[in-house]
Amino acid sequence: MSSMRTHYCGQLNASHLDQDISICGWVHRRRDHGGVIFIDLRDREGLVQVVFDPDAPESFQVAERVRNEYVLQIRGKVRRRPDGTENKNMPTGEIEILGKQVEILNSAETPPFQIDEDDISEELRLRYRYIDLRRPPMQQRMMLRARIARQLRRFLDDRGFLDIETPILTKTTPEGARDYLVPSRTHPGEFFALPQSPQLFKQLLMMSGMDRYYQIVRCFRDEDLRADRQPEFTQLDIETSFLNENEIMAIMEDMMCGLFKDVLDVELPNPFPRMTYAEAMRRFGVDKPDLRIPLELVDVADLMQEVEFKVFAAPAKDPKGRVTALRLPQGGSLSRKDIDDYTQFVSKYGAKGLAYIKVNEIAKGRDGLQSPILKFLPDATVTGILERTGAADGDLIFFGADSAKVVSEALGALRIRLGHDRNLLTGPWEPLWVVDFPMFERDEGENRWVALHHPFTAPNSDDPAALNANPGEALSRAYDMVLNGTELGGGSVRIHREAMQAAVFELLGISQEEAREKFGFLLDALKFGCPPHGGIAFGLDRLVMLMVGAQSIRDVMAFPKTQSAACLLTNAPSPAGDKQLRELGIRLRAKVTE
Repeated sequence: MSSMRTHYCGQLNASHLDQDISICGWVHRRRDHGGVIFIDLRDREGLVQVVFDPDAPESFQVAERVRNEYVLQIRGKVRRRPDGTENKNMPTGEIEILGKQVEILNSAETPPFQIDEDDISEELRLRYRYIDLRRPPMQQRMMLRARIARQLRRFLDDRGFLDIETPILTKTTPEGARDYLVPSRTHPGEFFALPQSPQLFKQLLMMSGMDRYYQIVRCFRDEDLRADRQPEFTQLDIETSFLNENEIMAIMEDMMCGLFKDVLDVELPNPFPRMTYAEAMRRFGVDKPDLRIPLELVDVADLMQEVEFKVFAAPAKDPKGRVTALRLPQGGSLSRKDIDDYTQFVSKYGAKGLAYIKVNEIAKGRDGLQSPILKFLPDATVTGILERTGAADGDLIFFGADSAKVVSEALGALRIRLGHDRNLLTGPWEPLWVVDFPMFERDEGENRWVALHHPFTAPNSDDPAALNANPGEALSRAYDMVLNGTELGGGSVRIHREAMQAAVFELLGISQEEAREKFGFLLDALKFGCPPHGGIAFGLDRLVMLMVGAQSIRDVMAFPKTQSAACLLTNAPSPAGDKQLRELGIRLRAKVTE
């Protein structure tokens, strides 16, 4: 393997008995048992036990000086552990190394936390990330991430996709989040932008005849962060020509099925089920439903239009309102405190309250129900709700009544919360394609149309005039891959004709002058024989997070940022020097102080 080591520690086993080996690694722990010293040496592949006997005084004396996290090179012989001392929980548990020579390659101060400790603050882990990455769970995640990337590359390489790099310093374009800007020294007063995605460049590659492209690429977005967001993240970016959306989705299904089988030995369904955006929003309140949770939203607005309770009646009559019910099987066991906690939870999504009905004994009709809102509901409404929701004894029915946006977000989030709190998940993996997204959504604040995905997504109509006549009803040729309620990737067939691209820009309120300034290179390229094309981009960090069972993408990235987009390890971002600022023609404004 090298002049310093012949094997990794964690790869030694009974097949190496009586072999002379050389290993390198970190001291996981050192134990002195009545004159015999045991050292557990650790590398990325695992641990192995090394024994130092006082009969070999030279190596024994060195071993006496060793402490945790010292870096050692050890030469010795593999032997079987004495009967009764085997450790079946370790891959190396049948054997040990009789240490003959040991060299301290480097000493170590006491680390800020124990490597085998679990309860460590994230701030401490990020500040000393190089030590955190020594921990076996983190090393296993990084190794699995590399394996996942290798498998994805192999799949795409085998199908004729070309790995092509696109620029990191590029032009600022509207992608839905703020750009990170980079000032240019050679063009004073002008700026590059770090790419939010390689979207336009991969489309240009299709126009260049590259036909099939992919790239594992870093992307940058200056946006508010959540558990599955980072200011810089990794994307598997894919684009192909002369395939429609069904053919693109079929290839991506094969890729994911192969990946899960190879890495986790999991059989995913093939093909994946499909659901329209409209159905997902109606049944689950979100466009990325977690199908492992057997709870659904049920619309009851038609039953509430004539009730005296305005909280229900007003949104039931409003075309932009929504009234829904969410039945929780055996939810009658929830206490009032539990319900109050869920009421507080949905308030984060704009809900003003959370009405409910407890179904104690359905055979008794109204007398078998318990709720502060029953007095406002006529018998026919109550009967309709019970029938439509399929309620049974012991169930609890929650209600949402507000604008469609608030109700969908609030009850959609409540559905997920209840599914996890009540252990309702029906299986480990549920993939899904969500299709038929609206082409546009209305920004009421600015009174204009905005693209639901991005402005290069093709509508399901080839006629610009038809799109212009009824943009609110237009559907796009977009598709999102969802797994367990997480969007793994999103893509679409792209606009490949100049007239349609111009029509979409016009509907989005982008003037010809602005379009020419920001996208002139794309509009020009569309004139020179652009093929039909489409693609998709997967969040690699999210994919790895799901596959390893981590709670945050920070746990599967080597050097992530904090929630405030800072690096505790390097103390970035940090001030630039006066000389650098002068070269860039930048003068900082004085900070405002009270």
